[in-house]
Amino acid sequence: MTRVSVCIATFNGEKHIVEQLDSILSQLEADSEVIVSDDSSTDKTIELIKSLPDKRITIHPNQKFRSPIFNFEHALKQAKGDYIFMADQDDIWLPGRLNTMMPFFDKYDLIVSDCKVVNEMQETLMESYFAYVRAKPGLFRTLTRTSPYIGCCMAFNRKLLEKALPFPRSILMHDFWIAVLAECAFKIKFIYKPLVLYRRHASAFSATASESPNPLYRKMLFRLKTVIPLFFRLVRR
Repeated sequence: MTRVSVCIATFNGEKHIVEQLDSILSQLEADSEVIVSDDSSTDKTIELIKSLPDKRITIHPNQKFRSPIFNFEHALKQAKGDYIFMADQDDIWLPGRLNTMMPFFDKYDLIVSDCKVVNEMQETLMESYFAYVRAKPGLFRTLTRTSPYIGCCMAFNRKLLEKALPFPRSILMHDFWIAVLAECAFKIKFIYKPLVLYRRHASAFSATASESPNPLYRKMLFRLKTVIPLFFRLVRR
């Protein structure tokens, strides 16, 4: 049985994907898997991944989602593990990440760690994302403030995965959807120690590590697009 599944959504990630995979594979046991869902990359992403001689990697190329959200959903749907880690194509797992997080699954369903924000050259931009957002669990806090939940810092068990899938079509970020679902119905553990180098650069998908430029009404609309399907998901058998 597969114990740990690491799910990665890629798109034109040739610059850092090998470095990221090396940081992940060095921490995984033989009974774990890495699932890569690629959204029709036009660079050497797939070629570079295939060059790694590791049978734990499974590639799903030529996807046509044109969306990191639903590309991630596809990767998550392939996961066979009891415990699921999400990973971005350009970040780095710090040594000991897996061993630090796994013991908490005895009591918790979702575990999220702090991260250090770095630039493309791995120069530190922010020592602690948790310190920046004053991270604490709590549904009201998560809905009304900058979210402490970054997908590449999250891991969860199969029970939460099965409740989160399929993703509602209206959501604007997959990690936020999983987080608020967990806040409502599952047990959460915060680890106040950076376990990931979270790389920010010009081609990154989100502005997580900076203040959102959106006006208040747009932020509220974003929340509503998550909260409304959340209600129906919670009452689903």
